[in-house]
Amino acid sequence: MTVAKKRALKISLLLGFFIILGLIIYMLLSGENADLIKSVFTEDLTRDEIRDRLIDVGIRGYLTIAILAMLQVVLTFLPAEPVQVIGGIAFGFVRGVIACIAGVIVGNTIIFILYKIYGTRLNNFFDKNLELDLNKANHSGKLAAVVFLLYFLPAIPYGMICFFAASTRMKYPRYITLTVLGAIPSVCIGVGLGDLALSTGWIVTGIILFVVVTLLIIMMVKKDAIMAWINKIIRKLSEPHSTKTVVKKYSSVRLYILAAIARAVFFFKGIRVRLYNKAGQLSRPSIVLCNHGSFFDFAYSGLLIKKYAPNYIVARLYFCNRTLARVLRAHGTFPKSMFTMDLESAKNCRRVLRSGGVLAFMPEARLSTVGKFEDIQPSTYAFLKQAGVDVYTVKVNGDYLCDPKWGHGLRRGSLVEATLEQLISADELPALTTEEIATRVEERLSYNELEWLDSHPEVHYKSKRLAEGLENVLAICPRCGARHALRTRRRTVSCEKCGMTLEMNDRYAFVGDAPFRNFAEWYDWQYAKLSDEILNDPTYTLTDRVTLKLPSTDGKKQLRVAGEGECTLSRDGLVYKGTMDGETVELCFSMNEMYRLLFGAGVNFEIYRAQTIYFFVPTELRSAVTWYMASKILKDSSVQ
Repeated sequence: MTVAKKRALKISLLLGFFIILGLIIYMLLSGENADLIKSVFTEDLTRDEIRDRLIDVGIRGYLTIAILAMLQVVLTFLPAEPVQVIGGIAFGFVRGVIACIAGVIVGNTIIFILYKIYGTRLNNFFDKNLELDLNKANHSGKLAAVVFLLYFLPAIPYGMICFFAASTRMKYPRYITLTVLGAIPSVCIGVGLGDLALSTGWIVTGIILFVVVTLLIIMMVKKDAIMAWINKIIRKLSEPHSTKTVVKKYSSVRLYILAAIARAVFFFKGIRVRLYNKAGQLSRPSIVLCNHGSFFDFAYSGLLIKKYAPNYIVARLYFCNRTLARVLRAHGTFPKSMFTMDLESAKNCRRVLRSGGVLAFMPEARLSTVGKFEDIQPSTYAFLKQAGVDVYTVKVNGDYLCDPKWGHGLRRGSLVEATLEQLISADELPALTTEEIATRVEERLSYNELEWLDSHPEVHYKSKRLAEGLENVLAICPRCGARHALRTRRRTVSCEKCGMTLEMNDRYAFVGDAPFRNFAEWYDWQYAKLSDEILNDPTYTLTDRVTLKLPSTDGKKQLRVAGEGECTLSRDGLVYKGTMDGETVELCFSMNEMYRLLFGAGVNFEIYRAQTIYFFVPTELRSAVTWYMASKILKDSSVQ
């Protein structure tokens, strides 16, 4: 389009606007309305009489306000506040708001239709005039927040905000809901000012109008600074959620509050918790190690060391949710990518110890599968030696049986015992080898929950669903050898293939003619069977179709579905071939970089690389435990 044509188009649009405005004024003043409005300014009337005269203008008065409100949306260079103030003066708060909102709804709808028809051309126009970082705004995880923020700024015409909302490609119902809700607060303010002006006299009315106009002028003069500020907020909102954390100190009062809540939960759930402090006062700085039979080990150990405001290491997965991450950071925790090199976590560990803090973590780095001590990565022992501080332990028993990895909820009647003791003094560490440190740690933290239960005959678990979920850690039927064919209901475990049914009593023991005394013996048997299969087959592979999940980018949820494909585990490592964020990829995790595949019972298997977690959901959910067992067997055989 030539310059002359552009100038002609602008003149035509301006002329059309004045023609429409003239027609609106004519409609408003036609008939007896002119005399009514004139009397408002010429006769000595009370506030109520003025309001009554203006209301007598009738439907044409309401239509005028609604049409003007619609025009200030469609003709984006018109400010909204004068129309709203006039609506409040003329018809009061309620009627004025209704008239303005009616016009806003029509105007917003017109903008939506215009964008659908002239999207590209409008995009170029508004990109130039709005000076808003549309690309960043469109990728913001807080679109609603951005829209509401824009509505609260007098310098931003409603039409431009509507254009921005339409440019995000949202559906009309969400678009109209969002833009109308965003407009309501500012409409109420504008109309309320008009209503207040009439209620307090013409002098106050003039002052209010002067303030509104002055504010508009200031906002327009400072438009560039305002838009720069808005774009800064948009860029911040559009940044992908990050799990990155710099650990900070916090008040132990927070842990005392959490401890009181935990105590209440355990009481109402019928769980007895016994705490034993054999260490006395903890030194600073120091390290506290805890075994990890249950998700609630943070609570059990925290009850013993809460006054020291310890900094716990937590799996990075839990920091993928923005809200949960905020809570965790507020309580001094920081993330760790499990079983892989994590420099960020290492730096946070050093920060805690350098500041004289207490560093607490579970060195097994995953929940116990069947209530037995899981092995610890050798690098942990090297870290303890290098740290050179006193090392303590919190040994917990009964935690797994209270809340097993595969179970559904806490078991009423549980007994949990937690004991705090010193393990190694800082003075001893220089003379100890990493192997000697490993021996001390493993001897202290080693546990077998079912053996512990044998020494507590008074404990009986009252859950009616005691066996439910066991099919997610027991993969092979001992009668027919079928894999992933087990089902559980209440206190029974049965095989879909051969019909074998086993009953569990209130102490986790199988009753009657059972091939195993308990589920731990069953697990050990299947682990040995799978180990023989893998070690006797040099070409062993485990393959399944999977859904790939990755950390969410907006932090609203922990994970998002990123693709589908096939996973294969072999002596070379783990390979994923499939899609990821719309692209075809092949992800290879060599056996050298793997230690163990983590798994959620009946949920997934997963692996970390740097700060990213790759979360694989197999077609057969019950097979997740097999991926874990196979990864352990393959890794251990590769380092022998």
